[in-house]
Amino acid sequence: MTRYQFHISNMHCGGCARKITALFADEADVQVSTDVANKSLTVELGQQATLTAAEISARLQQANYQAEPLKAVSAWQHFVVADMRCGHCEKTIRSALNEVADEVLVDLTSKQVDVLTAQPATAVAELIRQAGFTPQQAEANDTLAISSSATTAADNQTWHEFVVPDMTCGHCEKTIRAALTDAADVQVDLNSKLVRVCSDASDEQLLALIQQAGYSPALATDSAPQAANSTPDAAAANASASVEPAGEHQRAVESATTHDAKLLLFVPDMSCASCVAKIEKAFDGAGVTARVNLADKQVAVASGIAAEQAQQILQGAGYRGEVIENAADAVADKAAHDAKEYRTRIIQAVVTLGIGVPMMLWGWLGGEMSVASDSLRLGWGVMAVVCLLLLIYCGGHFFAGAWRALKAKSANMDSLIAVGTGTAWLYSTVVVIAPQWFPDGTRHVYFEASLMILGLINLGHALELRARGKTSEAVQKLIGLQANSAYLVTDDGDKQVAVDSVNVGDVLRLRAGDKVALDGEVISGQSLLNEAMLTGEPMPVNKTVGDVVNAGTINGDGSLTYRVTRAQQDTRLAQIIALVQEAQTSKMPIGRLTDKIAGVFVPVVMLLALLAAVIWYVVGPQPALSHALVVLTSVLIIACPCALGLATPMSIMVAVGRAAQMGVLIKNGEALQTAAKVNCVVLDKTGTVTEGKPQVVAVHCFTEVSDTEVLQVVASLEQQSSHPLAAALQQAADAKQLARVDVASFSYQQGLGVSGVVAGSDWLIGNDKLLQAQSIQLSDAANRALAEAAALGQTPVLVAKDDELVALVAISDPIRSDAKAALQLLKQQGKRLVLLSGDNQRTADAVAKQLGIDQVIAGVLPDQKQAWVQKFQQQGEVVAMVGDGINDAPALAAADVGVALGTGTDVAIESADMTLLTPRLENLALGFALSKATLGNIKQNLFGAFIYNSVGIPVAAGVLYPLFGMLLSPVIAGAAMALSSLTVVTNANRLRYKKLD
Repeated sequence: MTRYQFHISNMHCGGCARKITALFADEADVQVSTDVANKSLTVELGQQATLTAAEISARLQQANYQAEPLKAVSAWQHFVVADMRCGHCEKTIRSALNEVADEVLVDLTSKQVDVLTAQPATAVAELIRQAGFTPQQAEANDTLAISSSATTAADNQTWHEFVVPDMTCGHCEKTIRAALTDAADVQVDLNSKLVRVCSDASDEQLLALIQQAGYSPALATDSAPQAANSTPDAAAANASASVEPAGEHQRAVESATTHDAKLLLFVPDMSCASCVAKIEKAFDGAGVTARVNLADKQVAVASGIAAEQAQQILQGAGYRGEVIENAADAVADKAAHDAKEYRTRIIQAVVTLGIGVPMMLWGWLGGEMSVASDSLRLGWGVMAVVCLLLLIYCGGHFFAGAWRALKAKSANMDSLIAVGTGTAWLYSTVVVIAPQWFPDGTRHVYFEASLMILGLINLGHALELRARGKTSEAVQKLIGLQANSAYLVTDDGDKQVAVDSVNVGDVLRLRAGDKVALDGEVISGQSLLNEAMLTGEPMPVNKTVGDVVNAGTINGDGSLTYRVTRAQQDTRLAQIIALVQEAQTSKMPIGRLTDKIAGVFVPVVMLLALLAAVIWYVVGPQPALSHALVVLTSVLIIACPCALGLATPMSIMVAVGRAAQMGVLIKNGEALQTAAKVNCVVLDKTGTVTEGKPQVVAVHCFTEVSDTEVLQVVASLEQQSSHPLAAALQQAADAKQLARVDVASFSYQQGLGVSGVVAGSDWLIGNDKLLQAQSIQLSDAANRALAEAAALGQTPVLVAKDDELVALVAISDPIRSDAKAALQLLKQQGKRLVLLSGDNQRTADAVAKQLGIDQVIAGVLPDQKQAWVQKFQQQGEVVAMVGDGINDAPALAAADVGVALGTGTDVAIESADMTLLTPRLENLALGFALSKATLGNIKQNLFGAFIYNSVGIPVAAGVLYPLFGMLLSPVIAGAAMALSSLTVVTNANRLRYKKLD
């Protein structure tokens, strides 16, 4: 006997199975069996059969079925993974099974993992175990969902493997996938920096595409590309062997199970844009990805590098770094550091200005500021010593920073200040010591300039610290929501313990008015919890046995106990805090120009200052030497790039923080900038603009059977079904307190409905195809009811008793209460709205009509959603995709800005650039308005900083002297430099209160 097996991707129901079986019904000695769940067809040919595999494929193709031969039969393997807790765990497990599974379905709530694969259960379990989890094989219950996609390459395509070391995040993955959009399959592993591409293109062509996307790929192996029939599993094995030494991959997987925590360093000496450029350049030179946040003085280093190595890289650039172990401690430490630095800078400013101002007034009021006699020489000698002491005490940090930069063969803002003030003091001191070396008229001293410059800059830094602290308030408030202690339920009674000592699985007691310490599941009691601080929902939420509680939410008057399901670093609140902090350290494309300029700004300014001084000394009026010194000092001081470096990060920090307070999580600065340009918003229907919870809205009876009897029988039959609409029918019966009746027999027909015997009568519940299969005719009243339901976007469920149609139950997914107003706001912003749904055209049209949506595209599959998004992009539109389900993930990843609902799946949230923590869609319009306001704020900052330096440097160099006889005083230059930074910080803080339209 010969057996052929096929995978048929578009076999969806029992009707498909019957049609396929009928194709071979007339063949002698041929046995055909189908498995709709696994989308498989098995054809067994006896000795008298004449069919060939090619003829079987041809018949299936003529019947419009997509069949691919299988070397092994894929079947569903079921596991319970008790230590799978979050979206990151899900991602790790999917990655581990990616190469051996046709499909992986994960339910975090039930801890269930279903795997469609040809591998035995023991092999699949071992892969999950290697990923750091403990799987247990489960019974073959109802599978979460059934779908499949071919993973083998076409005959003319091969697998290519590349290592992309500068691929660091989900956005990088999205960019690379977009660059390789013509490939048959693209598999990305962020942990190992590995990209596998199934394509008929050459290695060189694929390398060029990834390079054009802005990355630096290299071939993962020197061996020839794998054969077309090689499996991705073999590809992964080869790549792992060629890229990682033994044991490294396992450590990477273990690291992934602990959230791929990035190394955070606090760099207190980082002060300007050139500091940022030097630090980034140092890490780039070491092959390490790092993101620098000047506003918070933090450096986020990609996982996989030891803290000591990162600190050494920083030291090589001239900076010291302190490892941040805990987010809450980091905020507290930074606040303490800033408070101490603020006090120090105020004291330094008071001391230097206290002496510098009288000296300056002395000169302004006619006092002698030159060494014209021995008595004056003695007096200025004393002031030289006093000024030196003040330079050391009040300006020592500038000179120390300049020295570190010099040792690193670079320059920074400290270099400019140290050279400017040091030159003024040194020149004045030499005049005092040896006045005879200088011509008459050039024996002027500038001690007051050094003191005034230091005083004004220190005062500016103090005020900047005070203003900058306000930008971190959002993260501080989020961290403040975390509880420090909890009441642990033990055999000896309740014990108050520190939160970081609580383990997953422990039982905690939540008393009235207490804050939930960790995420968990209620096991006893009942209470109302205020979740407004986490979700923005003002109404308390009732929690009872089986419900989930989230860390940071506040209990009402009730009491309950709950079992901890997530560790402190894995709670939803902790993840939100991490996302906000990561977004605040990200860069926007508009800020990259600033980084490039800052990298060369300080050396160029020094050259300009020296050139201007030389020109003044050679061709300037007398006293030429004094004028040259004034110009040198003024140019160095006024050109400090503080404002330039703060222009972008300050606005990002404020915007991301405000967005988090509004209930919008923004993953990175690039998404924030792109969102400002969005002109087309594509919305999923179910669960996005609708509640995603179908409800029975009407029961139309066509015979003497009552609606009560219909609902009672329907609920009794549907309680044995797992169809999504079954829950709505059950809820309708529960609302009328209808008891269930006994069902003598039950049958489920996929894609059609259910049937059974109740009280001796045969009942059918399903769609019109089910009734047509039983030759049941629809009456005129039934057709009118169907038309009415279609016009209203309702799903009709037809009910027949003893071969007669008796009722139609109309089910509708209610539109969110705020959806119409929210979408109206988007239209007022000039956005074009598109409804992209997998539902039928009539239902989608009805929803769109009620909401005023411009375009409706219905009946689309997940990959088609992605294709439509790409089509809009090709038409020149900047697209935002809004969705909540796994089926929306490809479109969310492909969109210019993906927006996920926080109530949706982890896969959708991970694929998106922005997440709405609450289902309130008006936050979407506010998010777009905030992004536009942020971009405008950054442009204002950059314009001010560029204009300031563009105008300030020439004025300091003396271009106005020939026309107006005016030469900028170094004191005024120092005040202007401090004021520019303060202006940028203040302007950025305006975003905290700006009204969003």
